Amino acid sequence: MMNEHLQQKIVRARDILHDLRSVIVAYSGGVDSAFVLKLAVETLGSENVLAVTGRSAAVPQEEIEGARRLAGDIGVEHLVIETDEFENPDYVANPTNRCYYCKSTLYTRLEEIRGERGFFAVVNGTNADDLGDYRPGLSAAEEFKVRAPAAEAGLTKSEVREWSRCFGLPTFDKPASPCLSSRVQYGETITPEKLRMIEAAEAFLREEFGIRECRVRHHDRLARIEVPLRDIPTLADPINAAKLDRRLRDIGYQYVTLDLRGFRSGSMNEVIAFGQRQPSMEGRGPRRESEPAL
Repeated sequence: MMNEHLQQKIVRARDILHDLRSVIVAYSGGVDSAFVLKLAVETLGSENVLAVTGRSAAVPQEEIEGARRLAGDIGVEHLVIETDEFENPDYVANPTNRCYYCKSTLYTRLEEIRGERGFFAVVNGTNADDLGDYRPGLSAAEEFKVRAPAAEAGLTKSEVREWSRCFGLPTFDKPASPCLSSRVQYGETITPEKLRMIEAAEAFLREEFGIRECRVRHHDRLARIEVPLRDIPTLADPINAAKLDRRLRDIGYQYVTLDLRGFRSGSMNEVIAFGQRQPSMEGRGPRRESEPAL
């Protein structure tokens, strides 16, 4: 049974949605957006909710299909729209605030649809834990006045998962699945070809070795593989290592390495914090960076 404090948070999230009357949900099919979509449909009725998913080279096709199936199960209208973030040179250049440009593109399209269809607001799946992380996309959400019922109600990631389980959502234990561009080292140009390499490599890890939570970090021609520590022995086995190396070379990588620190969500952001800790080459004290440390 849910504790009273958690129950109050859900009531608060429902009140927020009720006040909005009709919403478009920025829906990826992940844990958070699926939860908000389900809550919105239960609170407002399916006729007052529209789920919209952005499709581009940065989103694995299996994620699109999974989002489509779940929206059908929830019983809500679902649109899949093409986004054009790759038309923006600021996004393609892959700076540390890359997500800002991606989300700005998405929210521009959602705002257009909101106006065309007469919905009152756009909401997303941001939870309370996200507010303390480095997420440039939150700035875009603020600019476009996108609401975040889960975060505003104080719901944490673990609480969202707990409620998702109670709702019967299959996403309650789904691993996080940020866009494929998050695997490319900052400063390296993002291309659809690179993202297809990453998608194929991660699919191989899941299908061949049954590893649900994995990342293939793209460093030019080097693939740095992150898996939970418990799965490292599986990939380090000589037979499996040879199989993995051969497959990733076929995909297009020249070097394949296994990160001994294991899976770390957002590990590409570590370079931002690392850069802030380094002394200036000119001996002028700490080097200043344009982005905050984690």
